[in-house]
Amino acid sequence: MPDDFANNPQGQIPTNLRLLVLLEEVAKAGVPVTPSALKDTLNLPKPTLHRLFNTAEASGFLQRDIDGKSYGPGPRLRQLSVNTISSQRIRTVRLAILRSVAEKVGETCNIAIPDRDGMTYLDRVETHWPLRIQLPVGTQVPFYCTASGKMYLSSLRPAYLDRFLATATLEKRAPGTITNKDKLKAEIEATRKRGYSTDDQEFMEGMAAIAVPVLDDRKRVVSTLSVHAPLQRHNLAGLIKNAEALKAAAQELTELINS
Repeated sequence: MPDDFANNPQGQIPTNLRLLVLLEEVAKAGVPVTPSALKDTLNLPKPTLHRLFNTAEASGFLQRDIDGKSYGPGPRLRQLSVNTISSQRIRTVRLAILRSVAEKVGETCNIAIPDRDGMTYLDRVETHWPLRIQLPVGTQVPFYCTASGKMYLSSLRPAYLDRFLATATLEKRAPGTITNKDKLKAEIEATRKRGYSTDDQEFMEGMAAIAVPVLDDRKRVVSTLSVHAPLQRHNLAGLIKNAEALKAAAQELTELINS
């Protein structure tokens, strides 16, 4: 059972906390889980566990996975996480970090988080240049053809990446979009090794971007830090020169969310 309740005389989680602890454990797992997988962890009877999972699913906090048996975070739990990390204290410091990067690089700086169907922009600081690429907060972009998306894909376990590639439709979005699944897999593996991802006119014609990961306390990618620019000012090689500066800022963000 969770450490917080290890000293409970009955060895049980208090009734009014069971659903919250269940959601906490599902989020902590990082992969879809079945009720039986949490039976020993939560030390609850099987009927109670199934009832809690059904309640969480019906209210939108959990969502059944494609196998029909396991569950992952639902839309309300994902929105709760966004609202939590967007709290005023954290956001004030986070925006200060973004402004520092944007000033150093001279281009728009973004934080994006993974959602079910793509990456969603959580925060951004715009470049001062009048020519800029409009991707406002709340915009969702594909995984396969964006720097932030490919960074997230590189964090997936091989089996989950293979499952994504097997079912993904790789629509041609721009001149550089990788539509061959073997080539995309090789690019994602290269991303994993070098620690940053790229977008060379893959999502939008005339745009280049790079992204680095922001990690939680279990070394999982919870968001990405990226910069993008029109090719009139920066080609991909020029943006890559800022990779170390982005990694340093991402480390600051990692420390912020885990403090």
